[in-house]
Amino acid sequence: MAHVAAEKQKLLNRIKRLKGQVAAIERAIEADTECARVLQQATACRGALDGFIAEVIEDHIREHMLDPAATSDDPRTQAAEELVAIVHAYLT
Repeated sequence: MAHVAAEKQKLLNRIKRLKGQVAAIERAIEADTECARVLQQATACRGALDGFIAEVIEDHIREHMLDPAATSDDPRTQAAEELVAIVHAYLT
């Protein structure tokens, strides 16, 4: 996963937050917390995971599909930016 090296700390921070959210779900279940609260925490965790996935996909597109020398009016650059926007809209 070398293509995310520049974004490594940002991704690690997201994963640490996810770990905390999963641990909170576990604690809630152990404490017999009401179903609605557990579901709310699970939904928040799923959203955080979707955000993580979107970031990794975006990094992959930018690293492996875009030419660093290309300008913003290049059709491939525009298509990649549209794809990134679609991924973010779908996953976040």
